[in-house]
Amino acid sequence: MKRLVSVCVALCLAASSCTDQQAEEGDAAGSAPLAADGTQAPDGAAQPTRAPSDAESPAGGARTVTEETDDFVFEYAYPVQAGAIPELAALLDRRLERARASLTRQAAEGRAAARDNGFPYNKYSSGMEWRLVADLTGWLSLSGRFNSYTGGAHGIYGVESMVWDKEAGRALRAVDLFTSPQALSEALGDRFCEGLDRLRAERREEPVEGDEYGFNACPSVDELTVLVGSENARTFNRMTLYAGPYVAGPYAEGAYEINLDVDEAVLAAVKTEYRDSFSARR
Repeated sequence: MKRLVSVCVALCLAASSCTDQQAEEGDAAGSAPLAADGTQAPDGAAQPTRAPSDAESPAGGARTVTEETDDFVFEYAYPVQAGAIPELAALLDRRLERARASLTRQAAEGRAAARDNGFPYNKYSSGMEWRLVADLTGWLSLSGRFNSYTGGAHGIYGVESMVWDKEAGRALRAVDLFTSPQALSEALGDRFCEGLDRLRAERREEPVEGDEYGFNACPSVDELTVLVGSENARTFNRMTLYAGPYVAGPYAEGAYEINLDVDEAVLAAVKTEYRDSFSARR
């Protein structure tokens, strides 16, 4: 199985975010807003005492929340461009509350397990920072930089993609703007793999011999996070492909980010209804 370690880590990483993504998809489809699940601490657990937030911001602005208790550290932020769109701000706020509730629950369970088994408890943490990638007339492209620690030798981190369709009022992933991940992969040709191998060779200080499996293989687009950006502030004409830990190399190598221009081949892989929002960068 290709990159079995990568898949296992991805499953662990996604465990607490699947609910958020499903809820987001429901929001995008126009369903009624979901209530924040798990908002109460587990039975018998004390309700956390919140440290003052850096900014529980007013409606229409950026929001930054920082909370620290004896059990966990929680951080969540999004930029003013996201806060200025009420529907998007509401979606991100729901995700914030779900993430905080999930961390509260996991941390309480982790502390109880540590106590029951007689070993030290290391404070859990969860962070998400949404950053602006591009603000176009009809679109807002964001990257979500997340990190999480729930015990073990080290935490996990990565990037999510969110593209907000201002006209339709819904959230998509950047890769959803293309006919399929496979079509995008074929459109990119060797450009991504060659760029990735150059970076891997620099970090490893030796050439990368291509392989079908393992950390010398070139990941497929469906293993990556795709971000779409703009150099002209009118259309999407550049891309970033992000390979998180274990996807293109061992954890110690860190993540890889490859920046590429949109060309005619990539344009042909964009869904017809979104084609006017893209252009080739010349």
